[in-house]
Amino acid sequence: MLEHYESGRINRRQLIQSLAAAAVGTRASAAPESTFRGVEVNHVALRVTDVGRSRDFYQKHLGMPVVQESSSSCFLGLGKNFLALFKGQSPGMDHYCIAIENYEVKRVTEELQRQGLNPDQPSGSSRVYFPDPDGLVVQLSAVDHQP
Repeated sequence: MLEHYESGRINRRQLIQSLAAAAVGTRASAAPESTFRGVEVNHVALRVTDVGRSRDFYQKHLGMPVVQESSSSCFLGLGKNFLALFKGQSPGMDHYCIAIENYEVKRVTEELQRQGLNPDQPSGSSRVYFPDPDGLVVQLSAVDHQP
């Protein structure tokens, strides 16, 4: 296109229109259809050896308020989202949660099964989990999900 413009075969307006059309075409083709539409990271859940110590750390250094707490867990506010701390023997990430549009537990579970992703829905719960390719646990939720 630039060669055509520089040689005078197209004018500046035609060059700009061609560049804009190429950019739009590239953007549209780069967005593959997905199983769900992730909107945001709703929360991250960590396994910690001492819930109280971890709670104090995140409060002191990041100013995160306690939203809900028990002897084995603590949920800390992070804007409209949260960080979950669960007592565990080995520290690490327990799971992360992606909020999706139009979350409905039955539909989500069925679609994950159709995709061969082996969802886990604890009995009587509205939570759905499944492993990513590396075995990390992903939870899906509604956008307004709270602990």
